[in-house]
Amino acid sequence: MDDEEEAHLKAAFGDSSDDEHLADRETTAVWERVEKINGLWLCRNFLSVHHQTHLLSAILNEGWFVEESINQAMRFGDLPSWATELSELILESVESVDLPVLPADLLWREPLFDQLIVNLYQPGEGICAHVDLLRFEDGIAIVSLESPCVMRFSPAEKGEGEDVDVLLSPGSLILMSGEARYRWKHEINRKQIGFQVWEGEEIDQKRRISITLRKLCPS
Repeated sequence: MDDEEEAHLKAAFGDSSDDEHLADRETTAVWERVEKINGLWLCRNFLSVHHQTHLLSAILNEGWFVEESINQAMRFGDLPSWATELSELILESVESVDLPVLPADLLWREPLFDQLIVNLYQPGEGICAHVDLLRFEDGIAIVSLESPCVMRFSPAEKGEGEDVDVLLSPGSLILMSGEARYRWKHEINRKQIGFQVWEGEEIDQKRRISITLRKLCPS
């Protein structure tokens, strides 16, 4: 590991000797299955506030979003050190619970993820309904930072089910596999006119950053 990689790791997760190192979780991750959608799991407390702050710092230190016109960064193959560390934490969290959060065959992949997208959303910005491209394997992870938002899932084929809304709070992790990955579209609608609403309360829209991790198909 070179000095630059070590600096990014420290920025994201603190010094390895720090009592608040990423591996030393302050609380036990709590996983919940999203009803009505097979293969959709949510961990609301995946990252502590401390870890969110340092991860955000590492992302901004990459210099991807210096220009206001740029709101997305993509990396393939060798990921930044902090993204590799994040992937390892996801694997540790999934393996620490006796729940089918990800199919067992995916846990043996090496690496678990090799493609990264970081999106920066300003208030009013979102993403249209879509199913991720089939060039990526099963198993998609999304970590949310800063502003909360509501992600809507809708059947890829009309008439196969009702829409399902999921609140993505800062520090949360959502995992999609199987039906959730292939048979449901997901979107974030944050129009400037009309705030997102969750349980009757309007969400105060601020800047949001999402980290998406996927695995490219061998071909």
